[in-house]
Amino acid sequence: MQDGQPKGAENGGALAGLRVLDIGTFIAAPFSATLMGEFGAEVIKVELPKVGDHARRLGTPTEVGDTLVWLSEARNKKSVTLDLRKPEGADVLKSLVAVSDVLCENFQAGTLERWGLGWEDLRAVNPRLILLRISGYGQTGPYANRPCFGRIANAFGGISFLSGEPDRPPAQPGSATLSDYMAGLFGAYAVQMALRARDRTGKGQVIDIALYEGIFRILDEVAPAFQRNGFVRRREGPETPIVVPHSHYPTGGRRWIAIACTNDRIFGRLAEVMGRADMVTDERYATNAARLKHRGEVNGIIADWTSAMTRDEALARCAEAEVPCGPVYAIDEIFEDPHYKARGNILEVEDPRVGMIAIPNVVPRLEGTPGEVRWLGPTLGEHTDEVLSTVLNLDPARIEALRKEGIV
Repeated sequence: MQDGQPKGAENGGALAGLRVLDIGTFIAAPFSATLMGEFGAEVIKVELPKVGDHARRLGTPTEVGDTLVWLSEARNKKSVTLDLRKPEGADVLKSLVAVSDVLCENFQAGTLERWGLGWEDLRAVNPRLILLRISGYGQTGPYANRPCFGRIANAFGGISFLSGEPDRPPAQPGSATLSDYMAGLFGAYAVQMALRARDRTGKGQVIDIALYEGIFRILDEVAPAFQRNGFVRRREGPETPIVVPHSHYPTGGRRWIAIACTNDRIFGRLAEVMGRADMVTDERYATNAARLKHRGEVNGIIADWTSAMTRDEALARCAEAEVPCGPVYAIDEIFEDPHYKARGNILEVEDPRVGMIAIPNVVPRLEGTPGEVRWLGPTLGEHTDEVLSTVLNLDPARIEALRKEGIV
């Protein structure tokens, strides 16, 4: 920090002393800020007066109006209202930039520039600033100005084409917001690298992430397999195209388990526990290359075996043989699982507005400087007066004048 110590720096988090401005909407860039806030950064959430971040209305509403998405994902943030479209609002943001380390935004490319808040404008105020920019297609390229949301990025990034059954249309890969969270995760990671570089150079920089790029990055060998062999991976339901068996299998009680035999030794152990040791020497099944050619037969044998047991019985048999396996959980089962409980993966937070809310706990775990959730998503403008008075030293009369003018 150049000036002043951010509020909350005393908590000893790994990022204590870091001040982050979050001016984005929905999930991607705000998620980057959330991750930093969990580890002690002071996160100031800047929202449009009377409107707020659209994430406040995304998902299941609560009795206070804000949704469960907002309450969970805006954790630890201080809400300040500020109309960046007005010159005076832009000036106030610049004053905040001058005493901050990071600014996170995910507007359509060119938006900040139209408001007089482009990189050159911000760098002039604070040359040490790290500007995280997440947009649908990035700041450059022929599609830079196109609007984009998570579903579009999932499709453009290549994962939607791979999701679903072979004879069905492409499916949503779990969640339309997957690409938002991936981009946000890469964004938080990139900010830490940029801060490390700033330690050496004294200079800030721009981070440019396209919403689809995090998705494309996690598609394992899809790109090199096409480049080298012209292979276009297609939808295979629960299967993976490079290993067999590696799928979901039915058990009694309409439950499912996942089994992953990533090499021949593991498959050998599975064959033994199934009472099918003959498969280890059968040329049709002995190697992964052979099993790929007989995928249906292998999966059918395993499915017949798992179907004759309850899920717990099948899991226990696989575990005894050291075969990687796990239940295919719905959320209600996650809440009942003793491992989730032992690890504290579900955090219960008492909120004065809505009572107890269960949310995913902080990831990752740091032994010496663990992250924490100090409060859930704030009410709109809850911290406006506090931030403007303590961070920018504005007096009450000036804040009230800004409020009357619709700036805050």
